[in-house]
Amino acid sequence: MGKNTVKAADVRAKTDKELETRLGELRKEQFNLRFQKATGQLANTARVHQVRQEIAKITTVIGERLRSAVSKKK
Repeated sequence: MGKNTVKAADVRAKTDKELETRLGELRKEQFNLRFQKATGQLANTARVHQVRQEIAKITTVIGERLRSAVSKKK
């Protein structure tokens, strides 16, 4: 793992609101990185992968929480 990677335990420790906020920030950053890559201005190509992985971790945790909430209602 690189220096800037986020651990799943850190993601799970955040509230739903914090996760939604961070997810929005990451999606904007991902868009900007794609734009920079297309125009040849992207310096740190590894950041694209890091952002994708962090988005995946957050969406996974959100999904787990949603499934857990639904199963508790039954």
